Amino acid sequence: MNINYSGGFHEAVQRVVDLEKAGLDVVWIAEAYSFDAISQVGYLAAKTERVEIGTGIVNVYSRTAALMAMTAAGCDFVSDGRFILGLGASGPQVIEGFHGVPYEKPMVRIKEYIESCRMIWKREEKFEYHGQTVEVPLPEGQGTGLGKPLKIINHPVRPNIPIWWASLMGLSVTATAELADGWLPIFFDPEKFHDVWGDELKKGLSKRDPSLGQLQISAGGMVANDEKLTGDTRDRLLDIARPNVALYVGGMGARDKNFYNTIFQKYGYVQEAIDIQDLYLEGKKAEAAARVPSEMLANSNLVGPKSYIKERLAAYKEAGVTILSVTPVGDDAVGTIETLRELID
Repeated sequence: MNINYSGGFHEAVQRVVDLEKAGLDVVWIAEAYSFDAISQVGYLAAKTERVEIGTGIVNVYSRTAALMAMTAAGCDFVSDGRFILGLGASGPQVIEGFHGVPYEKPMVRIKEYIESCRMIWKREEKFEYHGQTVEVPLPEGQGTGLGKPLKIINHPVRPNIPIWWASLMGLSVTATAELADGWLPIFFDPEKFHDVWGDELKKGLSKRDPSLGQLQISAGGMVANDEKLTGDTRDRLLDIARPNVALYVGGMGARDKNFYNTIFQKYGYVQEAIDIQDLYLEGKKAEAAARVPSEMLANSNLVGPKSYIKERLAAYKEAGVTILSVTPVGDDAVGTIETLRELID
């Protein structure tokens, strides 16, 4: 499950503690431009025993490659080897508008960060990297000229901390399939995702090093398993997801550069995506949410009777999803996760 970055952190941690006992395997902590994710990872590591703790995600512009590697090694240390480094590029509005860093070469930058982190964690040699976005030590003519290659002082708990990439489009998805341990997609429809990312995934997997193992995929949505959740009752519960989908499709990014809107259109919801964006940018958020297709909500969430949930679990498994990312809704989150755990096992 994901922890919301906009508030209620301590309550969410207690929920994770309770759900860990019910069978929760992984918790993701977002960052955006809220409180940093790393301090929350440390707090969660102290409060939990078994659950893996991932960043979902930290961007590759606000930390240097070396600091990213040091931070991940530190999180893995305090969690006794339970950390997952989730990386992403964020977007130009946050990177340039909040961090004051040029939003350049996002795909190349993440690739070079992945390679840099793995070099630093292995400690086979001093860290020296000369890429397009990572240049260590600084080249001649930059800085004082006193920089020299170094090794991280401590021995990381693991030299192969899992790295997950939250890629959305084209070459980045191909690079994810080739280089990352895991992939964090959004709006994942197990029956239709090949229409959006199929070619890119196939191309990347064809170049994947077998030593990396299978590409892990985390996808899912709201989960509620109740025999009463059919027809209008089910639809009303799915409506809870509408505002968030409208926010991403309509308001995350500029009108001519919204990756989430592009994904929606690739799924075949072309007119809906255009309408959602127009309405959202006009300030008509409720109308924008109403235009989110019911089919999309049903296919990307797990809401319904047990028999239906079991069918959807089979679809996710067939699609290659290895970690089901869920947000339990309803009064009994622990019971919901316990039931889901039984259905999966």
